[in-house]
Amino acid sequence: MPLLSKEDELHGYAPDSFAFWRNLAVYFCVFSVLGHWMEIAYCSFMNLFGIVDADSLVWDDPMYPFLVYGVGTAVCVIVLVPLKTRLVERRRTLVGAGVQFFIVTVVVCMLMELCMGFMLNQPNAAGVYPLWDNSQLPLNVLGQAWLVNDVALGAVAMLYTWVIYPLCQKALAKLPLRVMNLTAAVVVGGFVVLCVVKFS
Repeated sequence: MPLLSKEDELHGYAPDSFAFWRNLAVYFCVFSVLGHWMEIAYCSFMNLFGIVDADSLVWDDPMYPFLVYGVGTAVCVIVLVPLKTRLVERRRTLVGAGVQFFIVTVVVCMLMELCMGFMLNQPNAAGVYPLWDNSQLPLNVLGQAWLVNDVALGAVAMLYTWVIYPLCQKALAKLPLRVMNLTAAVVVGGFVVLCVVKFS
C-alpha cells in the first residue's frame, strides 16, 4: 500500500507553474544547509571506523552551505519524481517499483559524486586529495565515489522523493499566497547573503 495517497504524491507537482519553481528555490536553499548537518551526523558515525579525515570540510562551520545537496533536491524533483510516477504505474507492485527506483537513485548519486569529485577534488602533485580521499577504500569508484556513500545517499534521495517532497509541497500549499511568496523571498535572500559571507 502506498505511503501517500495518489493526490498527496502529486500535490503541487506542476512544472509549468510559478509556485513549483518558487518552492524548489526554497528547498534548494534549505537543504543546502540541512544537507551539511546530515553529513555531519553521517560522518560522525563513519568516523567511528576512522574513515573521515580530521581536517574534512564537513567539520567546519555547520552553517557553511553544501550546495551539492541543494542540487540533489533539484535532481530529485525534476528527474526522480517523474521517474517514480512512471515506475509506480508500470510495475506490478509498489515494492518492485521501489527496488527499481532505489537502484536508479544509487547510480544517480554515484554519478553526482563522481562529477563533483572530478571537478573539485583532483589530487595535487603529491597525490593528496583536497576534499576527500576514497581511493584506498574498498568499493570505491575511480577513487572519487564510494559505493557505501552512494547507497546511503540513494536511501535519502528515495525518502525525499517518495515522502518528504510531497509532504512539503502539501504543507506549503496551505500558506496564503502572499505569505508563501514573502517567505520564499526571505529564505532565498537570506541564503544569498549566507553564501556571500561563507564563500568569501
